[in-house]
Amino acid sequence: MVDRAVKILIVGPFAVGKTTFVKTMSEITPLSTEEVMTEAGAVVDDLAGVAKNTTTVAMDFGRLTLTEDLVLYLFGAPGQQRFQPLWRDMAYGALGALVLADPRRLDACFVAMDMVEEHGLPYTVAINHFDGAPAFPRDDLRAALDLLEETPLVVCDARDRSSARVALITLVEYLLTRATKEHL
Repeated sequence: MVDRAVKILIVGPFAVGKTTFVKTMSEITPLSTEEVMTEAGAVVDDLAGVAKNTTTVAMDFGRLTLTEDLVLYLFGAPGQQRFQPLWRDMAYGALGALVLADPRRLDACFVAMDMVEEHGLPYTVAINHFDGAPAFPRDDLRAALDLLEETPLVVCDARDRSSARVALITLVEYLLTRATKEHL
């Protein structure tokens, strides 16, 4: 019996690695709603610079036990703007969000950042490493994303469990720090 369950959103633009992140971190076989992309979707999805033939059409769901009485439920949101109404439903009851960003197209993550800010969710930004992607100094990334000083920024590889774990730990530590400050 779990005493406490915490809902965490994994958000970001299309093809940034949200499904991969949930699969990497989940201790259970995650629920995934990946479907083959259709020609109809190609009309509305920006496929520039993306080598992908599937997309999440509802959500990804995974579970990660932190302690005997604390479990994280990871909800990966689809990245396309047409799914924003679903994001709003997914944000209900969430404690915070991990915003994944692609260093090759940082501007694409602003929609997700706006969404979590609109819902008052604290978040951490994780720059997901892609093979061949440029590496930028952290200060340049913070400036390009216009992050507040207290918003954590990490670099991770969603395919690598230890790297993805660091991003999730950064978010959880940030949430705990905020909760402690609010209760003082």
